Amino acid sequence: MNDKQLPTLGDKSFEAIKQTNEHGAEYWSARDLQTLLGYSQWRRFEQAIERAITSCEKSGNPPGYHFAGAGKMIELGKGGLRDVHDYQLSRFACYLIAQNGDPRKPEIAQAQKYFAVQARRQELNDQAAADMERLELRKQTAEEFKALSGAAQDAGVQSKMFGVFHDAGYKGLYGGLGRDAIKQRKAIPEKDNLLDRMNAAELAANQFRITQTRDKLARDGVLNQAQAIQTHEQVGKEVRDAIKRIGGTPPENIPAAEHIKAVGWNWTSGRRAGY
Repeated sequence: MNDKQLPTLGDKSFEAIKQTNEHGAEYWSARDLQTLLGYSQWRRFEQAIERAITSCEKSGNPPGYHFAGAGKMIELGKGGLRDVHDYQLSRFACYLIAQNGDPRKPEIAQAQKYFAVQARRQELNDQAAADMERLELRKQTAEEFKALSGAAQDAGVQSKMFGVFHDAGYKGLYGGLGRDAIKQRKAIPEKDNLLDRMNAAELAANQFRITQTRDKLARDGVLNQAQAIQTHEQVGKEVRDAIKRIGGTPPENIPAAEHIKAVGWNWTSGRRAGY
């Protein structure tokens, strides 16, 4: 849904009445919002604000951050001015007011629809960012995997032992589980590449293991097959210990993600699966 399809509130849009304070933070005047939401009497509208403040408190959010008391000058007849009570509202406060407004008012129904659309848009944007991060990590990990294979060969690992060498790294990082055991634990089909079923956090942990092993093989001048395999497993253990120390989830306990090809196809074709 593009901007032109977003619902408007009355003759003005919600975004059109947004203001900015001296610190650059956005806010909405309750007096402006009152008209937009179809309230002719401030007293009635303030009742909706009070209900919204109660909802804010119950949600664990400090009302003072979202409902700031303020004065507002309004024009009277013959050019006079009067200072009236007002609130400077955050976007969250406006949402709560819409949720606590009079449901019989069409403006309230429209406002609730507007915030639902905005929330969905943010959800999709967040998912897009997460997917793009995972795609980039998978690409980088594939390149690092190839580089590690080259480093292993330079360290004396024979081609027929590459499987054992790479499995050693998995065993170190996954608490003794090799590639096949990891796939079985996570119910990943045999035909799937294990890296293709990792989420961003798991990919990042494996990428770190791979790059650190490659660097250590070169730094220590390893030229022995058995030593290279042992080095890979040891680095995997060190990365696992680091994850434990910071309270992270052990990689074997991270559920399998959807296949990376599905994510890549969805964004290449301009949509997400299920949306």
